[in-house]
Amino acid sequence: MEIRMNRAELVDDIVEITGQPKVVVRDIIATVLHNITASIASGKKVTLVGFGTFERRNRSARIGVNPQNPKQKLKIPAAKIPAFRAGRELKAIVNGREKLVAPKIAGASKVKKSAKPVASKKKAVAKKGGAKKKGRR
Repeated sequence: MEIRMNRAELVDDIVEITGQPKVVVRDIIATVLHNITASIASGKKVTLVGFGTFERRNRSARIGVNPQNPKQKLKIPAAKIPAFRAGRELKAIVNGREKLVAPKIAGASKVKKSAKPVASKKKAVAKKGGAKKKGRR
């Protein structure tokens, strides 16, 4: 089973940890991603020590095969692609050799996490007309 986190969930987690307003956290994340993207697009490497390095790599042109017609050869043009190389600390945490330590955040409010997940306030709305009868056309 694959567990994913999207940008909105990341924002919610950071808001909970830091106590900062959601709008501020969302804008900061958007700015960080924008700056990383702009740097990579211009050919610069972005290194976040311990986390990893984002960079642009050049993929050379090559000959490929059409999967619907294996006898047909395709020319695949050269491309510039984004790449990420994980840092030593990230690799060690992912492999279980080191424990992830909570960051020390200046001025962060202490927010308790509830033991039980909060149920959604929305209730299912029943469709009008009830169940369909079988056999009638």
